[in-house]
Amino acid sequence: MPQEPDSCQQLTAIHTLTFRTMRNQQAEIDRQLEEQRLNERLTALVEAIPDAVFFKDGNGRLLIANEAAKQLFQLRSIHWQGKTGMELADMHPELRAVHEECLVSDEKAWQAGQLLVDEEIVAGEDGQSAIIEARKMPIFGKDGQRSGLVIIRRDVTERKRNDEAMRIAAVTFETQEAIVITDAKANILRVNHAFEVLTGYRAEEVIGKNPRILHSGRHDKAFYQAMWSALLGAGKWSGEIWDKRKDGGIYPRFTTITAVYDDHHRVTHYVAVSSDISQRKQSEQEIHQLAFYDPLTGLPNRRLLLDRLQHAVLASVRNGRHGALLYLDLDSFKTINETQGHAMGDKLLIEAARRLQSCVRESDSLARLGGDEFVVVLEGLSSDANEAAGQTELVAEKIRSEMGQPYLLNDFNFQSTASIGISLFHGHLESVEEVLKHADVAMYQAKTAGRNAIRFFDPSMQAALEARAALEADLQHALEKQQFRLFYQIQVDSMRRPLGAEVLLRWEHPERGFVFPDQFIPLAEETGLIVPIGLWVLQTACARLKAWQNDALTRDLTLAVNVSAKQFHQADFAAQVQRVLQESGAKPSQLKLELTESIVLKNVQDTIAKMREIRLLGVGFSMDDFGTGYSSLSYLKRLPLDQIKIDKSFVLDITSDPNDAAIVQAIIAMTGALGLNVIAEGVETEAHASSSINTAATPSRVIYSASRYRLSSLRECCGQVLNPEMFNFALIPDNTLGHEPTVGASLLAKNFASKLAPTIGEASNGQSGLI
Repeated sequence: MPQEPDSCQQLTAIHTLTFRTMRNQQAEIDRQLEEQRLNERLTALVEAIPDAVFFKDGNGRLLIANEAAKQLFQLRSIHWQGKTGMELADMHPELRAVHEECLVSDEKAWQAGQLLVDEEIVAGEDGQSAIIEARKMPIFGKDGQRSGLVIIRRDVTERKRNDEAMRIAAVTFETQEAIVITDAKANILRVNHAFEVLTGYRAEEVIGKNPRILHSGRHDKAFYQAMWSALLGAGKWSGEIWDKRKDGGIYPRFTTITAVYDDHHRVTHYVAVSSDISQRKQSEQEIHQLAFYDPLTGLPNRRLLLDRLQHAVLASVRNGRHGALLYLDLDSFKTINETQGHAMGDKLLIEAARRLQSCVRESDSLARLGGDEFVVVLEGLSSDANEAAGQTELVAEKIRSEMGQPYLLNDFNFQSTASIGISLFHGHLESVEEVLKHADVAMYQAKTAGRNAIRFFDPSMQAALEARAALEADLQHALEKQQFRLFYQIQVDSMRRPLGAEVLLRWEHPERGFVFPDQFIPLAEETGLIVPIGLWVLQTACARLKAWQNDALTRDLTLAVNVSAKQFHQADFAAQVQRVLQESGAKPSQLKLELTESIVLKNVQDTIAKMREIRLLGVGFSMDDFGTGYSSLSYLKRLPLDQIKIDKSFVLDITSDPNDAAIVQAIIAMTGALGLNVIAEGVETEAHASSSINTAATPSRVIYSASRYRLSSLRECCGQVLNPEMFNFALIPDNTLGHEPTVGASLLAKNFASKLAPTIGEASNGQSGLI
């Protein structure tokens, strides 16, 4: 067989095979080139994506990561390709939590089998946490096996912040504060609901309009010019504005206006935030009113007065004119307060303030210092002192006349007057405090002159006031220094034998000598020292009673002790009396407490209850100075009294004045019917004793009330008949013995001076001394 064909066939086959292989290789090369170009384009596309792009195979190994992905997960410095999430976590321990969270999210995507959008928290290379929106798309093979996972992560931190800011802004815009947004020309673009509530305008009524529709008219052109000057210069203005609501109501608001700029620092908008400050303004006004004005009368108080007085003094310096300060005190205020109650007293003060306002000019200052004290400051008087005094006196007289008119208070007609003290001032000759003090001194001088009077300040008044202050200072220490002494005014029976005595208090000052009660008792009352002093008197008197009980001649003597209003109205006064009696050992029946009508009037029910409580101890009561007060029979019959003392003003002229004689007879008859004893003070002669007192129909016995004696002298008098020529007479009705009226007496007051020198020394411990 010929061989050539086979060779040809072989050659042909070789040629065909060779070229086919080459074509296949070329095709493969072309395919690879195309795949490379496709990969390059895909890589370029992936790198061009600003989001982080990852591709993992079905086993979770990272195959592809663009530059953004490398930066997000800090992959630049490690060999990351082909690594699983846990392997990457081992390489980056600080990101372990992030990788573990990502693996959990990957598994959720595989389980979902479709696109999954999730959020992750990732710490970037700068260490700052970022909020990542992860979009994960799983890829499965034909047999359902996991083939790959495409992950795109986008940093949404800024978007989230913006969204949050927008939500906050939306909530803020609908806050309780009114917000207005305008354009650069101040035309309203938007308002919130609070604006509608505040102004009464609906949004559609104001959009496109200028805010000047809210102007109240209270601010002038200069105000708004200053506002716009601040806005254009600093881009912000804050302040208070009075605006007008849709219904015409005027109200204050606090507003902050802020300019909004673009990138070229051009104004694009204005934002105004306002709040209604009506309540704050009202509160400020109330605080100011409370701080500087009297809440009852509405007049300036002491603080504001001092400020205005200071201005008045400075004005006097500038203009060379005099000024004057008038210090007023209502003369009968205490009476209406005690008899009609504090509510009626307040009505009197309000009416007094109204009358004062009608008497002065608008340029004058009027104030209430407290209680029933008022002050008027006059300015612009004459530069001549005498003329200024005359001008002031005219005003003062007008005030005095007006204040003296009757007051009709709730159908209650009340008469009151005013005492007025005046102090002139000129320039800096006196301080504000001195001017006020001098007027106060002058006012007290007007009181001393009989009230309803006008007095100008005199330096001698100041000297008297300073002397009084010095006396008060000494009184503060008189008790602790044992400077008080007790004297006893003897009381005798119809046979002119001593029955007991009335305690009299004297102050023996080491420098002033003996200070009499009318000088220091009012001071003690004002300062409250009367309470401890009164307790000392009660203790000392009970100690004396105890000492008398050991002597047959004195054991039946009684002691009468005066009690002050402040002392009696202490809540524990009854307990004090009981304690003093127990501690001293004195017999309660030998002690008698003397009260005045003013004590009873302050609170009748409380007084009666307290008197009954003390009466249960065995102590007796006497009403002192009967007839000088209101002498109300309605309370007299209710009080648990044993005795009343007719005031000496009715007794002194009993022999020459038929009216006094009739009054005394009536009192004796009345008290006799009530079963009370009575003492008539001021009986100084036998004529007094034999007068109508002694002929009164009421069965009575007369005692003698002798003046101050040494204790030994008092004992010597016991059981003896005393000389009637040396006594003032007093009377005590006796409804039990049925005796006819007889005469009793006390020592003449003039004998006190001659006996005073040898009668010093009742010790503070109640031991033997001079009485």
